[in-house]
Amino acid sequence: MSRAWSTGALVVAEAGDDEADRVRHRVVGDLRGGGSELDALAKVCDACVELLPVDGASVSVMTGDLGRECLYATDRVAARIEAVQFSLGEGPCFQAFDTKRPALAPNLRDVAWPVFAAEIGAEPVGALFGFPLVAGAISIGALDLYRRTPGWLSAAQLRVALRLVDVATLVLLGLGLDRAAGAWTDLPLRRAQVHQAVGMLIAEFGVSPEHALARLRGHAFTTGRLVDEVADDLVSRRLHPADVGGA
Repeated sequence: MSRAWSTGALVVAEAGDDEADRVRHRVVGDLRGGGSELDALAKVCDACVELLPVDGASVSVMTGDLGRECLYATDRVAARIEAVQFSLGEGPCFQAFDTKRPALAPNLRDVAWPVFAAEIGAEPVGALFGFPLVAGAISIGALDLYRRTPGWLSAAQLRVALRLVDVATLVLLGLGLDRAAGAWTDLPLRRAQVHQAVGMLIAEFGVSPEHALARLRGHAFTTGRLVDEVADDLVSRRLHPADVGGA
């Protein structure tokens, strides 16, 4: 490693760190001034796209397999990635949440989630990076980044990403997690229809919430649809619980 290259990398890293710190100060200032946590999360995701060589970002809050809400996505592709992960129950978001470690996939053709990769194969996605949002000993969510072309994030870029992850975690804690109940106290439930559909399947078949969600996912997969779409059909009575496949 040449001294010139090392010095240049240090300058880039320090510049990125400075920008990440500015994002943190701006977000904290907005929250102290009465700004909303959801707007703050949007700023963090937008900053990821501005400061890193990625094309989109999303942030989700999670309390397990069923308790998951996407709070912001920068674009259609980021939102699609999030929706497919929820439908299948696999992907960088779930791995990062479960392991409390970043799930880095610089090439979508070589990942540990082959079904997920196949489902988003038509999207302009070459690499995916999932980061856990961790408070103390528990995972509270995940931040996902995607880029159109394959490739790693450099060590300096990863450092900037982790600083922004810390800011997102700080914002999420402001939304309030009831650890005893395993639920968030102040969230817009964009997936309310999924929770309703799960309740309908529990009432129909007397199964656990996890089993009911598995039925939804199985039906969505075999019919080539998203879980959100199947749930909406159930709640709207366009689909009967008996039509959703068994265990």
